[in-house]
Amino acid sequence: MASMNERPREAALEPADRAIINALQGGFPVCDRPYLEVAQRLGMSEEELLSRLQRLLDERVLTRFGPMFQVERMGGAFVLAALKVPEADYERVAEIVNGFAEVAHNYRREHALNMWFVLATESPAGIANATAAIEAATGLTVFAFPKEREYFVEMKLHAD
Repeated sequence: MASMNERPREAALEPADRAIINALQGGFPVCDRPYLEVAQRLGMSEEELLSRLQRLLDERVLTRFGPMFQVERMGGAFVLAALKVPEADYERVAEIVNGFAEVAHNYRREHALNMWFVLATESPAGIANATAAIEAATGLTVFAFPKEREYFVEMKLHAD
Protein backbone atom coordinates (compact mmCIF):
# COMPACT_ATOMS: atom_id res chain seq x y z
CA MET A 1 0.00 0.00 0.00
CA ALA A 2 1.25 3.47 -0.86
CA SER A 3 1.91 5.91 1.94
CA MET A 4 -0.15 9.09 2.23
CA ASN A 5 2.66 11.06 0.63
CA GLU A 6 3.34 8.87 -2.39
CA ARG A 7 1.76 9.59 -5.71
CA PRO A 8 -0.89 7.04 -6.66
CA ARG A 9 -0.20 4.88 -9.68
CA GLU A 10 -1.96 5.95 -12.85
CA ALA A 11 -5.31 4.20 -13.05
CA ALA A 12 -7.19 3.12 -16.13
CA LEU A 13 -10.53 4.86 -15.90
CA GLU A 14 -13.67 3.53 -17.50
CA PRO A 15 -15.93 6.02 -19.32
CA ALA A 16 -18.42 5.85 -16.42
CA ASP A 17 -15.65 6.76 -13.95
CA ARG A 18 -14.68 9.75 -16.07
CA ALA A 19 -18.30 10.85 -16.26
CA ILE A 20 -18.57 10.66 -12.46
CA ILE A 21 -15.42 12.72 -11.95
CA ASN A 22 -16.62 15.34 -14.42
CA ALA A 23 -20.15 15.47 -12.95
CA LEU A 24 -19.13 15.80 -9.30
CA GLN A 25 -16.98 18.91 -9.61
CA GLY A 26 -19.29 21.66 -8.43
CA GLY A 27 -23.02 21.99 -8.51
CA PHE A 28 -23.69 18.96 -6.29
CA PRO A 29 -27.45 18.79 -5.74
CA VAL A 30 -28.86 19.78 -2.36
CA CYS A 31 -31.81 17.42 -1.89
CA ASP A 32 -32.85 14.31 0.05
CA ARG A 33 -31.01 11.91 -2.29
CA PRO A 34 -28.28 13.82 -4.13
CA TYR A 35 -26.44 10.67 -5.22
CA LEU A 36 -29.63 9.31 -6.78
CA GLU A 37 -30.11 12.55 -8.69
CA VAL A 38 -26.53 12.51 -10.00
CA ALA A 39 -26.77 8.80 -10.83
CA GLN A 40 -29.93 9.35 -12.86
CA ARG A 41 -28.24 12.16 -14.79
CA LEU A 42 -25.39 9.76 -15.55
CA GLY A 43 -27.67 6.91 -16.54
CA MET A 44 -26.72 4.56 -13.70
CA SER A 45 -28.16 3.38 -10.41
CA GLU A 46 -27.43 5.11 -7.14
CA GLU A 47 -25.72 1.91 -5.93
CA GLU A 48 -23.40 1.86 -8.97
CA LEU A 49 -22.50 5.53 -8.48
CA LEU A 50 -21.68 5.00 -4.80
CA SER A 51 -19.72 1.83 -5.53
CA ARG A 52 -17.67 3.48 -8.28
CA LEU A 53 -17.06 6.57 -6.14
CA GLN A 54 -15.84 4.40 -3.24
CA ARG A 55 -13.53 2.45 -5.57
CA LEU A 56 -12.05 5.71 -6.93
CA LEU A 57 -11.36 6.79 -3.35
CA ASP A 58 -9.98 3.38 -2.32
CA GLU A 59 -7.63 3.33 -5.33
CA ARG A 60 -6.66 6.95 -4.58
CA VAL A 61 -7.70 8.12 -8.04
CA LEU A 62 -9.62 10.61 -5.89
CA THR A 63 -7.96 11.52 -2.61
CA ARG A 64 -10.89 13.45 -1.19
CA PHE A 65 -14.56 13.86 -1.93
CA GLY A 66 -16.54 16.36 0.08
CA PRO A 67 -17.74 19.94 0.36
CA MET A 68 -15.54 22.99 0.61
CA PHE A 69 -16.51 25.35 3.42
CA GLN A 70 -15.59 28.94 4.17
CA VAL A 71 -14.79 28.14 7.77
CA GLU A 72 -14.40 31.79 8.82
CA ARG A 73 -18.06 32.46 7.97
CA MET A 74 -18.98 29.77 10.50
CA GLY A 75 -16.77 31.29 13.23
CA GLY A 76 -13.79 29.04 12.60
CA ALA A 77 -10.31 29.59 11.24
CA PHE A 78 -7.76 27.96 9.02
CA VAL A 79 -4.11 28.45 8.23
CA LEU A 80 -1.50 27.02 5.91
CA ALA A 81 1.30 25.51 7.98
CA ALA A 82 4.63 23.84 7.34
CA LEU A 83 7.26 21.73 9.08
CA LYS A 84 10.92 21.11 8.40
CA VAL A 85 11.00 17.32 8.83
CA PRO A 86 14.22 15.29 8.77
CA GLU A 87 13.90 12.86 5.85
CA ALA A 88 14.57 9.80 8.01
CA ASP A 89 11.64 10.79 10.24
CA TYR A 90 9.23 11.90 7.52
CA GLU A 91 6.79 8.97 7.55
CA ARG A 92 6.53 8.94 11.36
CA VAL A 93 5.87 12.68 11.49
CA ALA A 94 3.36 12.47 8.63
CA GLU A 95 1.43 9.82 10.55
CA ILE A 96 1.38 12.00 13.66
CA VAL A 97 0.31 15.13 11.78
CA ASN A 98 -2.36 13.28 9.80
CA GLY A 99 -3.75 11.95 13.08
CA PHE A 100 -4.92 15.43 14.11
CA ALA A 101 -8.57 16.09 13.28
CA GLU A 102 -7.65 19.72 12.55
CA VAL A 103 -5.38 18.72 9.63
CA ALA A 104 -7.32 19.01 6.38
CA HIS A 105 -4.57 18.35 3.81
CA ASN A 106 -0.94 17.30 4.04
CA TYR A 107 1.55 17.53 1.17
CA ARG A 108 5.24 16.72 0.73
CA ARG A 109 7.26 19.46 -0.94
CA GLU A 110 10.82 19.66 -2.23
CA HIS A 111 11.81 22.57 -0.02
CA ALA A 112 13.50 23.15 3.34
CA LEU A 113 9.95 23.22 4.72
CA ASN A 114 9.08 19.84 3.27
CA MET A 115 5.70 19.11 4.90
CA TRP A 116 2.83 21.50 4.24
CA PHE A 117 -0.65 21.12 5.66
CA VAL A 118 -3.85 23.06 6.30
CA LEU A 119 -5.17 23.46 9.82
CA ALA A 120 -8.90 24.12 10.16
CA THR A 121 -10.46 24.74 13.56
CA GLU A 122 -13.85 25.67 15.01
CA SER A 123 -12.50 28.93 16.45
CA PRO A 124 -9.54 31.24 15.80
CA ALA A 125 -8.04 30.17 19.16
CA GLY A 126 -8.06 26.58 17.92
CA ILE A 127 -5.22 27.33 15.50
CA ALA A 128 -2.78 28.15 18.30
CA ASN A 129 -3.94 25.09 20.26
CA ALA A 130 -3.54 22.75 17.27
CA THR A 131 -0.15 24.26 16.41
CA ALA A 132 1.08 23.76 19.99
CA ALA A 133 -0.24 20.19 20.07
CA ILE A 134 1.50 19.30 16.79
CA GLU A 135 4.74 20.83 18.03
CA ALA A 136 4.50 18.84 21.26
CA ALA A 137 3.72 15.59 19.43
CA THR A 138 6.42 15.94 16.77
CA GLY A 139 9.12 17.93 18.57
CA LEU A 140 9.25 20.23 15.53
CA THR A 141 8.40 23.90 15.03
CA VAL A 142 5.20 24.57 13.10
CA PHE A 143 5.48 27.54 10.75
CA ALA A 144 2.00 29.07 10.33
CA PHE A 145 1.12 31.21 7.33
CA PRO A 146 -2.23 32.94 7.85
CA LYS A 147 -4.23 34.13 4.88
CA GLU A 148 -3.58 37.77 4.02
CA ARG A 149 -5.96 38.04 1.11
CA GLU A 150 -8.57 35.72 -0.43
CA TYR A 151 -8.96 34.89 -4.09
CA PHE A 152 -11.55 32.60 -5.62
CA VAL A 153 -10.20 30.42 -8.39
CA GLU A 154 -12.65 27.77 -9.46
CA MET A 155 -10.68 24.90 -10.88
CA LYS A 156 -12.39 21.99 -12.52
CA LEU A 157 -10.43 19.18 -14.09
CA HIS A 158 -11.91 17.35 -17.05
CA ALA A 159 -11.30 13.59 -17.01
CA ASP A 160 -10.65 12.66 -20.64
